[in-house]
Amino acid sequence: MARIYPLSEGVFTIGHDKIFVPFDEAEHELNDRPVGSLLVEVQPFLVATANDLLVFDTGLGFREKDGTLQLHHNIRLCGYEPAQVTKVLLSHLHKDHAGGVTYKSDAGIIQPTFPNATYYIYRDEADQALRQGAPSYVPEELEPLFSSGQVSWLEGKEGHIGDHIHFMHSGGHCPGHIVFLCEDGKEKIFFGGDEAPQLKQLKMKYVAKYDFDGQKAMELRAQYARRGRDEGWEFLFYHDVAKPFGKL
Repeated sequence: MARIYPLSEGVFTIGHDKIFVPFDEAEHELNDRPVGSLLVEVQPFLVATANDLLVFDTGLGFREKDGTLQLHHNIRLCGYEPAQVTKVLLSHLHKDHAGGVTYKSDAGIIQPTFPNATYYIYRDEADQALRQGAPSYVPEELEPLFSSGQVSWLEGKEGHIGDHIHFMHSGGHCPGHIVFLCEDGKEKIFFGGDEAPQLKQLKMKYVAKYDFDGQKAMELRAQYARRGRDEGWEFLFYHDVAKPFGKL
């Protein structure tokens, strides 16, 4: 049976400037933030299956007060070492989902965060990230990974990673967005990135302004919810403040 570990990096508000500002419900009021700000968790996932130690998206790339990469720190709290991670599955490369793909070592070298892992990236999304750049993408953090030899490039409408992971090009939140369905025995774990980031978005039908194709993203969420309910998927909710994962 797969074991799911949310790797929460905290709660933030994000506005039109694409800057993530920490938010503490005990101290802050959402109404005090700029109009249109969204309240989100930033929450990569560590999933231990029978065959792999998987990371789904890599967070903001922030560090703890002692300088330790927050992603490394959180994985160690779960009882694992970063070097044990075998696969990193990236839904897309926006900075809050891919900020932790690389980090600067004590020697000042930017290197992949997981030395023994293969990173799975949709090729069109990588091209888009380098073309578009800031504020959504940070090319200087991505390029060292792209040239590292640790990337397996994904292409086409859908395909498989090994025997147990299925990826699908969805393209709703951004043109190169993909989603993953991981099977571990009878268990199915679905990671929809920013097309299924919160439980409420699978229960409510609306067009989100932050999606590249809002209508398509809305329709995809309905499809994910319907199929996930029928097949008993465990959903991983990357931006849900209250519920990190669960079934519908």
